[in-house]
Amino acid sequence: MSGDATPRFDELIHEPNRLRICGLLAASNPLEFSVIRDTLEISDAACSKHLKALAESGYVALEKRPGILNRHKVTLVRMLPAGAHAFAAHMAALRAIAEGRPLG
Repeated sequence: MSGDATPRFDELIHEPNRLRICGLLAASNPLEFSVIRDTLEISDAACSKHLKALAESGYVALEKRPGILNRHKVTLVRMLPAGAHAFAAHMAALRAIAEGRPLG
């Protein structure tokens, strides 16, 4: 995440669970669906809903891969460049708000 991103508040990312997902992916990209779900302590359905919203916006990519011994599929979540840029800009906006600076 770049510290010099132009501040831009992003309503999609600002939702608390999506903000946490983006934070996790900014720190460690990619991550398995189960790691995100367990870290956020949310249900499969809630995690899927938030990841779908991020994927539809082009912020993350979801990839199904064979799991151990090909018994189960594993979903890998990867933050895309557009998502990394949007997250950095959103964090810059939050810093500007917290410091009482204008966004533009």
